[in-house]
Amino acid sequence: MANRPIAPHLQIWKWGPHMAISILHRVTGDGLALVGLAVLLWWLGAMAAGPDAYATFQTVMGSPLGMVVLVGLSWAFFSHMMSGLRHFVMDIGAGYELGTNKTWSILAPLLGILLTAGFWALILLR
Repeated sequence: MANRPIAPHLQIWKWGPHMAISILHRVTGDGLALVGLAVLLWWLGAMAAGPDAYATFQTVMGSPLGMVVLVGLSWAFFSHMMSGLRHFVMDIGAGYELGTNKTWSILAPLLGILLTAGFWALILLR
């Protein structure tokens, strides 16, 4: 029993950005599925219920708290997309080198933030 291999866990593996981005990918995916679906269903229901319900939806989503939710959803979308593209490249067999993997693990959330800022700048400056 003493010669059996030890299962890999956080006491053996050094924490790195690739682990954080993997967890962030899961969290943003869950956030998009739960919060995004709730907002989408509320929006569709408000459109179907008539002008008064839609005006309520617009008021809530136009409030500071609603804007935080919308910006958060767009950040989750762009971060999840960038991390998904990273995973796609790794699925085809590229990007496993330590330096490349670390670089893309750091760039993925930063690109998500930049894309979110650009998206909201485009919306708010129109």
